[in-house]
Amino acid sequence: MKAAAFTDLIGPEGVDVIDRDEPEPGPGEALVDVEACAINRHDLWILEGDSAMVDADDLPFVTGLDVAGVVSEIGEDVQGLEPGDRVVLCPNETCDSCRFCREGPENMCERFSLYHGGLSETARVTADRLMPLPDGVDATTAAAIPTAYMTAFHMLRRAEVGPGDLVFVPGATGGVGVATIQLADIFGARTIGTSSSAEKLERVRDLGLDHGIESTDIDEIRGEVEEIGAPDAVINHLGGEFTELGQAVMRRGGTMAICGRTAGNESTIDVANLFLGHKRVVGSTMGTQDDLRRLVDLVADGELDPEIDETYALADTDAAFAAMQDRESVGKIVVEP
Repeated sequence: MKAAAFTDLIGPEGVDVIDRDEPEPGPGEALVDVEACAINRHDLWILEGDSAMVDADDLPFVTGLDVAGVVSEIGEDVQGLEPGDRVVLCPNETCDSCRFCREGPENMCERFSLYHGGLSETARVTADRLMPLPDGVDATTAAAIPTAYMTAFHMLRRAEVGPGDLVFVPGATGGVGVATIQLADIFGARTIGTSSSAEKLERVRDLGLDHGIESTDIDEIRGEVEEIGAPDAVINHLGGEFTELGQAVMRRGGTMAICGRTAGNESTIDVANLFLGHKRVVGSTMGTQDDLRRLVDLVADGELDPEIDETYALADTDAAFAAMQDRESVGKIVVEP
């Protein structure tokens, strides 16, 4: 079978399509003929050599978390799943034995990890992480859901966002940013989003953004947010200096959820502002399999239409990562093996 593998951790030039042996499912596993696999910033960090989980000894490495397709084969002890079933994968990998696996939520597992291997014609996965796709939800749409929309959904819930709330989303035009804007709109909340591109902001306005700020300057963004109002919640997938910005602008008693580090690994916290303002800063990683089920139902019911910027053939996976690296896309980028 063909797979788009990282053969060098140097960026998009390090992606090559290679031949691999067809996998065989073990007990509790299934094979999926991959029809679509979205890529994420997580994958790009690995490709750029900016991840502790993969080094030169692991090459060639096949990434790809967000798998959707058709079950082709099942292993022993697999129940509720048959060849021919249309499915999407929840990419969470958990130990199934720690207190958080027992009591929930599963994404707090002490040994939490993520599936990799979807950028190939066939993926071998844990069968009980597969979810059936309702009629009307195609594979490309389904592949756009797991990482970005699960992450945004869980962050909005951690920040206790509800109808009428004002939500600040720095970097509103990437995968998690767009997902947050769309889901906040479904929650009945209002949104403020930023981008360096007026054109990209206009596209996100069509998806539910209420207030767009075209700037990357922290001081300018702060002034414009303060003119609009004090956000009840900040959904921060950038980290870095945007953490201090989010803390400064949100209202007393507000909550900022952080899930990423695109703008930097380290942030500054104003401790006095934190405790005097009764503010909360919480970390958040992915979501739960039940979150994915709810999101698939929203898509099936016509309430959510995941934004897909462009699709690529497996042979063009390097170009897909180049597009992500150039930050020209709005929403998800999907490879269709």
